[in-house]
Amino acid sequence: MAVTKTIEVDGKEVQFRASAAIPRLYRNKFHRDIYKDLNELQKGIDESNAESSSLDTFSLELFENIAWLMAKHQNPDVPDTPEDWLDQFNTFSIYEILPQIIELWGLNVEQQVESKKNIIRQSGK
Repeated sequence: MAVTKTIEVDGKEVQFRASAAIPRLYRNKFHRDIYKDLNELQKGIDESNAESSSLDTFSLELFENIAWLMAKHQNPDVPDTPEDWLDQFNTFSIYEILPQIIELWGLNVEQQVESKKNIIRQSGK
């Protein structure tokens, strides 16, 4: 089951979706592991103090790719490339959006773990 979240990006309401399909879609599109990339991004931000956070240009690209994919996963009308999608916005703070994307992913993973627990309980194991 997918989890969705609406996040304000540059004054626009954007819907994002996380589901079990995201790791496969991300791997097929970008040839990378979304779990590792999100972990690296999370290490690079300090939610309590954006100025002390340390994300480099490569991390910014990872964020843009993940955000685009989750937006595209929710809405097929989102442009077909991260560049075209980002072109809809003015400059916005990654430090405001990234924690919300990470939270959305965390809710998705939490939901998958809970589903597995219910399956085990129902099967009597």
